[in-house]
Amino acid sequence: MKAGSGDQGSPPCFLRFPRPVRVVSGAEAELKCVVLGEPPPTVAWEKGGQQLVASERLSFPEDGAEHSLLLSCALPTDAGVYVCRARNAAGEAYAAAAITVLEPPAPEPEPEPQPAAHPLRPPGSGEGAPVFLTGPQSQWVLRGVEVVLTCQVGGLPQPTLYWEKDGMALDEVWDSSHFALEPGRAASVPGGTSLALRILAARLPDSGVYVCHARNAHGHAQAGALLQVQQPPESPPEDPDEPTTPVVEPLKCAPKTFWVNEGKHAKFRCYVMGKPEPEIEWHWEGRPLAPDRRRLMYRDRDGGFVLKVLYCQAKDRGLYVCAARNSAGQTLSAVQLHVKEPRLRFTRPLQDVEGREHGIAVLECKVPNSRIPTAWFREDQRLLPCRKYEQIEEGTVRRLIIHRLKADDDGVYLCEMRGRVRTVANVTVKGPILKRLPRKLDVLEGENAALLVETRETGVKGCWSRDGEELPATCQSSCGHMHALVLPGVTREDAGEVTFSLGNSRTTTLLRVKCVKHSPPGPPVLVEMFKGQKNTVLLTWKPPEPPPETSFIYRLERQEVGSEDWIQCFSIEKAGAVEVPGDCVPAEGDYRFRICTVSEHGRSPHVVFHGSAHLVPTARLVSGLEDVQVYDGEDAVFSLDLSTIIQGTWFLNGEELKSNEPEGRVEPGALQYRMEQKGLQHRLILQAVKHQDSGALVGFSCPGVQDSAALTIQESPVHILSPQDKVSLNFTTSDRVVLTCELSRVDFPATWYKDGQKVEESESLVVKMDGRKHRLILPEAEVQDSGEFECRTEGVSAFFSVTVQDPPVHIVDPQEHVFVHAITSECVMLTCEVDREDAPVQWYKDGQEVEESDFMVLENEGAHHRLVLPAAQPPDGGEFQCVAGDERAHFTVTITDVSSWIVYPSGKVYVAAVRLERVVLTCELCRPWAEVRWTKDGEEVVESPALLLQKEDTIRRLVLPSIQLEDSGEYLCEIDDESASFTVTVTEPPVRIIYPRDEVTLIAVSLECVVLMCELSREDAPVRWYKDGLEVEESEALVLESNGSCRRLVLPAAQPEDGGEFVCDAGDDSAFFTVTVTAPPERIVHPVARALDLQFGALGPVELQCEVSPAGSQVRWYKDGLEVEASDTLQLGAEGPARTLILPHAQPEDAGEYVCETRDEAVTFNVSLAELPVQFLVPEAAPSPICVAPGELVVLSCELSRASAPVFWSHNGSPVQQDEGLELQAEGPRRILCIRAADPAHAGVYTCHSGAVSGAPSLSFSVQVAEPPLVKLVSELTPLTVHEGDDATFRCEVSPPDAEVTWLHSGAVVTPGPQIEMVQNGSSRTLIIRSCQLKDTGIVTARAGATATNARLHVRETELLFLRRLQDVRVEEGQDVYLEVETGRVGAAGAIRWMRGGEPLPLDSRLTTVQDGHVHRLSIHGVLLADQGTYGCESHHDRTLARLSVRPRQLRALRPLEDVTVSEGGSATFQLELSQEGVTGEWAQGGVQLHPGPKCHIHSEGRTHCLVLSSLDLADSGCVSFTADTLRCAARLSVREVPVTIVQGPQDQEVTEGDTATFECELSQALADITWEKDGCALAPSPRLRLQALGTRRFLQLRRCSSSDTGTYSCAVGTTRAGPVRLTVRERMVSVLRELRTVSAREGDGATFECTVSETETTGRWELGGRPLRPGGRVRIRQEGLAAFLHSDPLLPDKLRLQLEQICRRPPREKTVLAGRRAVLEVTVSHPGDHVSWMREGIELCPGDKYEMRSHGATHSLVIHDVRPEDQGTYSCQAGQDSADTRLLVEGE
Repeated sequence: MKAGSGDQGSPPCFLRFPRPVRVVSGAEAELKCVVLGEPPPTVAWEKGGQQLVASERLSFPEDGAEHSLLLSCALPTDAGVYVCRARNAAGEAYAAAAITVLEPPAPEPEPEPQPAAHPLRPPGSGEGAPVFLTGPQSQWVLRGVEVVLTCQVGGLPQPTLYWEKDGMALDEVWDSSHFALEPGRAASVPGGTSLALRILAARLPDSGVYVCHARNAHGHAQAGALLQVQQPPESPPEDPDEPTTPVVEPLKCAPKTFWVNEGKHAKFRCYVMGKPEPEIEWHWEGRPLAPDRRRLMYRDRDGGFVLKVLYCQAKDRGLYVCAARNSAGQTLSAVQLHVKEPRLRFTRPLQDVEGREHGIAVLECKVPNSRIPTAWFREDQRLLPCRKYEQIEEGTVRRLIIHRLKADDDGVYLCEMRGRVRTVANVTVKGPILKRLPRKLDVLEGENAALLVETRETGVKGCWSRDGEELPATCQSSCGHMHALVLPGVTREDAGEVTFSLGNSRTTTLLRVKCVKHSPPGPPVLVEMFKGQKNTVLLTWKPPEPPPETSFIYRLERQEVGSEDWIQCFSIEKAGAVEVPGDCVPAEGDYRFRICTVSEHGRSPHVVFHGSAHLVPTARLVSGLEDVQVYDGEDAVFSLDLSTIIQGTWFLNGEELKSNEPEGRVEPGALQYRMEQKGLQHRLILQAVKHQDSGALVGFSCPGVQDSAALTIQESPVHILSPQDKVSLNFTTSDRVVLTCELSRVDFPATWYKDGQKVEESESLVVKMDGRKHRLILPEAEVQDSGEFECRTEGVSAFFSVTVQDPPVHIVDPQEHVFVHAITSECVMLTCEVDREDAPVQWYKDGQEVEESDFMVLENEGAHHRLVLPAAQPPDGGEFQCVAGDERAHFTVTITDVSSWIVYPSGKVYVAAVRLERVVLTCELCRPWAEVRWTKDGEEVVESPALLLQKEDTIRRLVLPSIQLEDSGEYLCEIDDESASFTVTVTEPPVRIIYPRDEVTLIAVSLECVVLMCELSREDAPVRWYKDGLEVEESEALVLESNGSCRRLVLPAAQPEDGGEFVCDAGDDSAFFTVTVTAPPERIVHPVARALDLQFGALGPVELQCEVSPAGSQVRWYKDGLEVEASDTLQLGAEGPARTLILPHAQPEDAGEYVCETRDEAVTFNVSLAELPVQFLVPEAAPSPICVAPGELVVLSCELSRASAPVFWSHNGSPVQQDEGLELQAEGPRRILCIRAADPAHAGVYTCHSGAVSGAPSLSFSVQVAEPPLVKLVSELTPLTVHEGDDATFRCEVSPPDAEVTWLHSGAVVTPGPQIEMVQNGSSRTLIIRSCQLKDTGIVTARAGATATNARLHVRETELLFLRRLQDVRVEEGQDVYLEVETGRVGAAGAIRWMRGGEPLPLDSRLTTVQDGHVHRLSIHGVLLADQGTYGCESHHDRTLARLSVRPRQLRALRPLEDVTVSEGGSATFQLELSQEGVTGEWAQGGVQLHPGPKCHIHSEGRTHCLVLSSLDLADSGCVSFTADTLRCAARLSVREVPVTIVQGPQDQEVTEGDTATFECELSQALADITWEKDGCALAPSPRLRLQALGTRRFLQLRRCSSSDTGTYSCAVGTTRAGPVRLTVRERMVSVLRELRTVSAREGDGATFECTVSETETTGRWELGGRPLRPGGRVRIRQEGLAAFLHSDPLLPDKLRLQLEQICRRPPREKTVLAGRRAVLEVTVSHPGDHVSWMREGIELCPGDKYEMRSHGATHSLVIHDVRPEDQGTYSCQAGQDSADTRLLVEGE
């Protein structure tokens, strides 16, 4: 319908709103929206209320209904909210979006050189949450390949790592033999850890998302990767055009049938269980399927495997097979897909097209009729005409042109016409991106999201972004053509538009995260405030009830009285109480408090503490002054932070700085200063300090706080010019290595260190200095030269990491994977050749390093390395690897036991085939040279063209190219005493319908003969005929015929009800017929004209006549729009084709429009009646005399034939004049003369004259005034016609007014009741019949005295229509079904009939019908499968139908399994309750079926099934499942390890210095790890410290104990601890028991000196004349036990003495002193009187005012006077070759 001139059209409407954009400064920002309206609206863009205009950087592109705002070179000032406003004549609409402009990342500043004592920590090396140093990488591998996923994590404490696959633990997905976890340590970070997941021989089900989780006390981190396992490519056939002949696989039963309308989706779901997890392959017509645009393959959340065929076409019909296999066997499931094509089809469908990116693509199709409208879709999205999608209609041609192709335009396009008839085509966009992202991806919160893109070129680097922001590299992976983005555990923040960009090409998907709604926690309860202490308030509360499910905290807020703002005070993790001191508020005042509970699911309502508290803040030092060291000429800044805002005073060298002068000078030296205060921070800046200012003292003072610091001026330091960063260098052996460090000062000394030790020059290491450059040279580097080198000078260092490696080793042979097959006892030799003879190799079997034995020999011969199995056995088979450096050679060894020649099949094989099909029987042997013998039914077969025998390696085949029925039988493949059996069954091919191939539509007329014919491929094939889903039965009205291969269904005399959908089902194929039987048109033959004007005389007969064809046609007559019914005054006739309407005595009111109507035509008669002379109608005859009593009312009434006719009255011939006692009235055609109170003067003859002319009709009344007359009726009843349910009212008048009136209905006296109401008002009497029913039709009579009046009541039936109709119902077997309808009125009993399948409902106690007012209900109790069908409810005027579908009863778990946790050795009970009794199920643990036994008890009772597992150990942990029919319930069994206890703990030990101390404890279990600690710190093994385990006993052994080993030791296992015990190390006192004696000898002779000491293993030193002697030449030194000997030859001409090496026996202890006090450090040495030296931070200390050295025997002391904070540090005492360290701690003043 077209709009008129007054139509205003439609207002603007946004189909797509602009989305917020975030860009980096300088990038391009674009907002897009789509807006429609009629007329097309004008669009304007606004910002800040101002309309924007185009400029160089701002433009507004338009593309049809798409409007854009394009902003080039975005600046931070461009950020804000932009409004798109659309207007037209019909209205206005607007939409808004924000543009955020981010600052570009600033370049990282060059790191300043750090002191050697504080190097920068790598990420994850410090205390904190886990950090992924290296995440797993996505991989694409072939089936059977070993896969390794590795991640490295840092963090303290050391995090716990574990892996998950698709959100499930690995032990729930696989058995332990399929994967291995290899823990390790991260080399890049101290304390880092790693965990590698090794998947052995990857299978297709291993594809998925793998996530590595890291968790410690500080938090949790995760990283994911995508693994895609693909089927290895098969070799193509020699002739690519020859179709492959599928090998017949044995099917257990006939496939299911699935029908789908063309253009709709078909979804097949296959649920498979097994362990190991089965591999799934989909096949179509025997050919494997690969996913593409219209075939989607995925796994749903329930674990089912789904194949979805989108927009099905005729070419998609066929057999679809889901094949599942694992190492335990295989199974198949098949379905036959039929595609029902529409009646109306496209003349020319769409064809697939290709286009290049930025080009165009044209899709074209033809429709049957040019007037048929069409619509274009891209998959499910409707395409509107615009510049991008140009849509053209030329006659029957429909064309879609896609401009500016991009990667996201790749997909499925549809053209649709009415009836959802579609044609489908693929558009392929060729560009850098081959496989684009899906349009959208829906993921539940917490699940993993994986996105995959395939590019044309390998090695290209793409960019992943979300809503314009680049995503971190940790979640991106690339390998060859494939690029993956893995987002583990997605949250709501991850939702958005995810884009992959590659140059100018990009593809986008909408990631939608469906959130699980959680309720926020409840508020705390029982909150109270206590104000007991001064300036402190105590707040208490209790946790919320019920407690939240997740972790939560409490948030406390304060509000100053009189203010409206609440400010957060604390966040508390545990409930209880918190004390709020005055220091927590910024200023003095009265404060109120409130608290709430906060969790990850939200915040609870606040609870306010009753009352308020007065709090006063006190100033305290938050961050104090620190000594400042600056260089000459720099500014010195002193700062401190206070707890509250307060004024203070600065002092410089004791002189107060004026606070009213923020800047000034101080004499002498005119030192300039500046004071600043910002909030809580106070700063004093001394500007351009000079060297003479060194030592200045700065102080700060305010109430409650005093602090000071010193200023030190340093000379300009030396710094390193190059290298600025740590240098990493790699060399091979024999290379020349030169490390160069350049300083800022010439000839400044520097020292080289390697691995922390000072280097010493030698021939292999040279150190040189040349001006500013210092070099360390390694002329010929060796592997041991690798390490960390440091060039150190004046506190700054340059670092070099040098790695020296041998040249890499390469494997020369083999280059590919080697497969070795052998039989038992054969010698197997694996050979690997490397390119270096001295290169070491390692051999591994199944991931474990092999050890040489009698059964496995390792041989090396030059560059050749061999692994020999002299007599191989089946267990020796496996995966072998020869590892040389970073390369590996792989060998797969299979050892077959010759006791079994036949590898496949292991059991009997059944093959079902149809005649003329190709059948292949396959037998696999263990050796390729073995010979077999084929037999059929016991007789050896002979090769012929009809039977071929083939041999290929270990495969033997028997091929029947075209199998016949006689080929059925048992075939055997025999070798020695073994055989493989094949039972072949050949049947006739399935019956096919040759004609018709398409659906047939027949339209017939009633009584016409209708023949439906179907031609079959076999003459003897039986068929079944169905009509509307129900099988037909032969009768006179329906005849079934069979003639050869033809089958017919004949309707000899078709009726309209015979129409419907007929199906000829031949078992394997079906033909469809749609039959429509229409009745012949009912026409009006005469009169020819469709409108006639007829005129008749009044009171004469009127006859209207029509002639119809066919003669039996029904007609209806209407008058003035209302249907007429036959009566005494209106007669309806039908004789042959003639139809008549007769009015025997037409009255003026009978004039009007009469219509005669058949089903298809109608004719109209306009009847008019000529006007007749006025006649008196009532009374028809002269009335009898009227006798009244004086004073009574007299009413004279007559009725004329015309209401407008004038009359006049006369009394005894004189005209009657109206006065007070006499009244004249006219009511329509009635004329009334009323005498209100009769008296004798009123007696006489009254005449009513109808005209003044003579001869005009008149009516006379004789009135006699006498005694009271008899009772009589003054007025008569009027006939009524009412509709069923309406009220009928009859009224009459009587005289006298008080006369009694009796009412009768159909001759029976009626009395008042619910339906009958009688009303009396003066002389008026009224009868009201409420809610008339059809039975109320009849004669109503009013009787008064001897008079009576009658009238007819006619009740017309009201149509009984259905307001609420039946709806289709799908229920489960056994449920109750209720079908309801609601009618427009309450029908009588029996007015509504219930039907099933067109027949009345059978007598069944389960079926009940109930009527409740307007509602009629059919109840079916305990519905059965037989109850399925079409149910109807009908009345005389309406009918409604609905389909009841009953599905078999589904098994459900009323009470599912629950997780069970038990201790090791205990029992676990699993119990579930099902919805049905008598169900047989299977229990499984870890995928292995359980059977009753000593440790497993299985029983069931009614609907309850129970499993009891006893004597459990740790290996029993896993998944326990129950499977019955389609139901599977699972729960987790967790077996806890019995806690280990310490049976006997260690004891105190006391040893002598240098001896061995051993601690021992005994545990309750042998397999338990124990931790030893010393003084609370964990101990680790070392050359001097050994940890041993012997059964349940654990030992800690300390060798060569020293005084530093003294302390407390304890051991811990789990939460159990033993100790602490004390180790005391006694000092070993060394003395000389026998001194040297003077030896006299002649010159040239030898001399021997001997002395004895008190302790063995005492290091001594021989001296001659004060010079030490060393063995060699003429001097020989030895020590035997306690004796020491020196032999000189010839004699040494000098004094000789033995000096025992001085040893520190009691080192100084760590000491803490207050600033300003004195500190004393003491050490005791082994020999009194010897010299010791004291050092601090490597610098020797000299005696003076600050340091004082004291000695008293063997005790030496260092006294530090006036200790200051800068004195804090490490002090060491050097005594001979021994030293002792201690630490001095200084606390504040």
